[in-house]
Amino acid sequence: MDHRPVTRKLPTIRNRYFFIADVLLMPLAAGLSFLLRLDLVGLRPYVPTLLVFAVLAAAVKPVIFYLFGLYRRFWRYASASELVNVALATLTGTAVVTVLMYSLASFLIEFRPLPRSIPILDWLVSLPLVGGTRFAVRLATDWSFARLWPGSRPKDGRQRERRVLVMGAGDAGAMIVREMQANPGLGFVPVGLLDDDRAKVGMTIHGVVVQGTRDDIPRLVREEQIDEVVIAMPTAPGRAIRDVVSICQQAGVACKTMPGIYELISGRVSIRQVREVRIEDLLRREPVQMDGVEAGRYLTDAVVLITGAGGSIGAELCRQIAVYRPRQLLLLGHGENSIYHVALELRERFPRLTAQPLIADVRDYEQLIAIFTRYKPEVVFHAAAHKHVPLMETNVAEAVMNNVFGTRCLLQASEASGVVRFVLVSTDKAVNPVNVMGATKRIAELLVQDVARRTGRAYVDVRFGNVLGSRGSVVPLFQRQIAAGGPVTVTHPEMRRFFMTIPEAVQLIIQAAALGQGDEIFVLDMGEPVRMVDLAAELIRLSGLEPGRDVEIVFTSPRPGEKMSEALFANGEEPRPTQHEGILVAGGNNTWDSQTLARHLEELEALAKEGDVPSIIAKMQEIVPEYRQLIPPQ
Repeated sequence: MDHRPVTRKLPTIRNRYFFIADVLLMPLAAGLSFLLRLDLVGLRPYVPTLLVFAVLAAAVKPVIFYLFGLYRRFWRYASASELVNVALATLTGTAVVTVLMYSLASFLIEFRPLPRSIPILDWLVSLPLVGGTRFAVRLATDWSFARLWPGSRPKDGRQRERRVLVMGAGDAGAMIVREMQANPGLGFVPVGLLDDDRAKVGMTIHGVVVQGTRDDIPRLVREEQIDEVVIAMPTAPGRAIRDVVSICQQAGVACKTMPGIYELISGRVSIRQVREVRIEDLLRREPVQMDGVEAGRYLTDAVVLITGAGGSIGAELCRQIAVYRPRQLLLLGHGENSIYHVALELRERFPRLTAQPLIADVRDYEQLIAIFTRYKPEVVFHAAAHKHVPLMETNVAEAVMNNVFGTRCLLQASEASGVVRFVLVSTDKAVNPVNVMGATKRIAELLVQDVARRTGRAYVDVRFGNVLGSRGSVVPLFQRQIAAGGPVTVTHPEMRRFFMTIPEAVQLIIQAAALGQGDEIFVLDMGEPVRMVDLAAELIRLSGLEPGRDVEIVFTSPRPGEKMSEALFANGEEPRPTQHEGILVAGGNNTWDSQTLARHLEELEALAKEGDVPSIIAKMQEIVPEYRQLIPPQ
């Protein structure tokens, strides 16, 4: 037997019924306004006037309401803006009927002049009649008729509702409470709200009382038999999320959260988006506020090419750029499976998007020229790269050919084809590099800057730290180790890294292209770096375990090419602010003229083709003087 809750749909009132109601109610409003003004005794001489006014109201007002869009709205979700629209529509309808009474009608029929107060009374009576019929639907939704219908509960009669506390009495918390009430079949009952603003305590939101602050969670869990706490604080910093999660763990209650601000950019807050607390929630910084629609205006109706479109950053670029409705989105990658899956996802989520999968190697200049000639991209995001530090320490020539000369081929094709904007996805490992991957990315930055200087085009670099959840990143590794029972391996107790989420990184990339004039390296102010051992401990606790007791943390030695900590700006680089708080520009880092850089690259390419690793390292150190190896490659 299927015991899942069954949700009865609330009735949907079609707008034709509102039209019929208006045709009937507007003459009634006219009659009531005359009756209020003249009473029964004084009404008799004005009966002809009333009849003309009522007929005009029945004929004219529904037309006015149609022009104001009152028959094209879904009144179940009516808001204050709809109420204003109803008020303006009824006022306009009364005004038009009044003008007709004093003009056209007076020439056709003889009747007593209309009392001056009648139009005002008519509007005041019409407004609650027109608005009342429509907002009754909204009221029915808020009261949730489904609560009164047996079909909204499990058929076997068992109580399956989960009693929920919502942490956060702001807009997000209010929307979560409202959706719980409107969809009882989901099985959530909002028992109370919590907020750290004590001024809100005791207030009521959608009939639910703000019962205290986060410190009251243990008491309310006991007294109200709470099953779950939902954290509705999408802009809260990580320390606040950590504190609430810790309190919930001590109180022995399940804890979930709604997505952070970057996950909500293109969507609507919904109870269906509530999920388990993840490590990126605990690391959440104060988010950098982007322009949103304005930031991506240059993408609308443009042909956009993304290299590495099957990777973590590339795929998220595809998702976020698709929202801006480009004319065509070109998904270029070397791995057919990853490109196939991204193209399939885009087809399902954005059916109107024209997305073209392209299997190609960025090192193949002839193939790139053929693609650029055929599709004529205007904006290029270059996210394709070899990024695994230890692997590149033992595959030096391949790292150079892909990260350096793949970037050069793409830049040459872009320059020849007239690409207006080009964004290189770089890394903090390019800052004072100590490994092959970082050195190759720094040379790639120099290449982009060189083309920008020569052409004057908006070709820019974007530099950021580790991305949580990307392929090969540390979090999936820690999760696998925890699932296996441990130990969780951390290279050193003081190893620190900057972290950001994939959506946040992509927002920076899109914003940088909008800000870029050419020859800039954009950097996100990522706050303080995070100790890797703290990251591991938080992830173990999120799994319901205790570090050191249930899962051991074991320290190993740093791997080839690993720093103890990363930096966002190199020696000699000057951080400069931009018009967006939290986004900086690294200045003072142009070191080579075009001819000298070209000569160096010619020599580096010859060495890479020969596979002469020591000579490759020496040449890269010549191009990037700040490059110093920590551990020689094996």
